[in-house]
Amino acid sequence: MKEIIFSIITFLIVFFIYRFMIIRKLKNKKGENKPIEVMILERIYKIDIKKLDYGRLLQVICLVSSLDITIIITLILLFDSFKIQLLIALLLAIPVILASYSFIGKYYVKKGMIKDE
Repeated sequence: MKEIIFSIITFLIVFFIYRFMIIRKLKNKKGENKPIEVMILERIYKIDIKKLDYGRLLQVICLVSSLDITIIITLILLFDSFKIQLLIALLLAIPVILASYSFIGKYYVKKGMIKDE
């Protein structure tokens, strides 16, 4: 039960920090200073940012990134050794991030938000 409460608190803290520190600054700057997450969606999944509500896309990215960080933190805190925690974090970070952004990319492709070529 403590782990669930800790995970929820971690998620909320990360979400609000990410939202207020990063998303709030970028919400109105559609063309300049795009976050790396948006560039990944544009390049890999050919998502057309002009067809999307940019603010909503940033909210989805904020939610998914916060969830990714929370999952990784929760899993690494199950182990006592710092070396094992570091190894687990390094091994989980890239696959968790790629999996979550593939879900976002496939969702927007399914909605037809791709670039017309």
